[in-house]
Amino acid sequence: MTLSRSKDSEESAPADLLVGGIATGIGSWPGTDPREAAATIIGELPDLAHLVELPQRGIGADMIGRVSALLVDLRFDSTTRGYRLAARPGSVSRRARDLLQFDLDAIEEAWETAGLVGTGRVVKLQSAGPLTLAAEVELPGGHRILTDPGAVRDLSESLAEGLARHADELRKRLGAQVVIQLDEPQLTTVLEGSLQGPSILNTIRALPEPDAVRVLDTVIEAQNAPVLLHTCASRPALATIGRTAAAGISFDAATITTPDLDPLGDIVDRGKKIALGLTPAEPPAAPITWREIAEPAVRLVDRLGFPRTTLATQILVTPACGLAGASLEWSRRALALSAEVARAFAEEPESLNVE
Repeated sequence: MTLSRSKDSEESAPADLLVGGIATGIGSWPGTDPREAAATIIGELPDLAHLVELPQRGIGADMIGRVSALLVDLRFDSTTRGYRLAARPGSVSRRARDLLQFDLDAIEEAWETAGLVGTGRVVKLQSAGPLTLAAEVELPGGHRILTDPGAVRDLSESLAEGLARHADELRKRLGAQVVIQLDEPQLTTVLEGSLQGPSILNTIRALPEPDAVRVLDTVIEAQNAPVLLHTCASRPALATIGRTAAAGISFDAATITTPDLDPLGDIVDRGKKIALGLTPAEPPAAPITWREIAEPAVRLVDRLGFPRTTLATQILVTPACGLAGASLEWSRRALALSAEVARAFAEEPESLNVE
């Protein structure tokens, strides 16, 4: 595997494709039909559509198993606990590759039907990040990859190369610009050292922050596309995420507490984009309006001391989490509401009122 980027590729790297005042999705979607899902996402998210993930299809379609289709010289097999590295390609890796090809064919078809091929529009793809993979996937002996620094290095390098190839294929198929989202739901757990090994007596030490940043940047810096680093943790490790080379960060706005304000303010001050999870991932008990959804973002920008125009220049709007567990009806409604909020941020950020 080679992770070096040529001078030509660096010079031809796209400008910052992550822009504020737009809406996008986290990635996952209900159902099992990739063609219907792709057409819906392209229709509902005109500014930043994404390659849809359909985990309800089972093994090889979930966030972790899907990565087996991306890795170079590595592959997964399934166990009663999840996934582990396999010595040779098996049914799991073949299924993951087949499902990913179905998804690529579906978005290419929908992209062409919408008349978007070759227009240079932006599309986002998602992948589990290296630390979450190292935390979730086992070595052949049953221990987590995270327990073996050499295996973590091999995994991150394999993912870096495979993800770059995946982005290139999507770019060529659609004639589109590409943004990459790395999903790291286990980042906080990895940093805290609260993961368990094969038995209750076997604990896994915390990964020092500099090591975590180095692993993440191995993948991020190998891409010829802006990278959005997403976490759905209840306590997002914003300070760590902000120290990576990612162009933007993504998290559920409801998780932010007072101690998070300083690192978040530093991230905004350095010009990184923030994809805020504002729209509920499941239907609320009472009807909700776009103004109610927008309010936490307006309050947050005010608390951080930035002008309201920051909503237009640096804030993207997303659902709070992936939508695979929601109904199709609410999922469509959630994207429509997110788009309404983003439009308000882009067009009239200074006139938004909160009580």
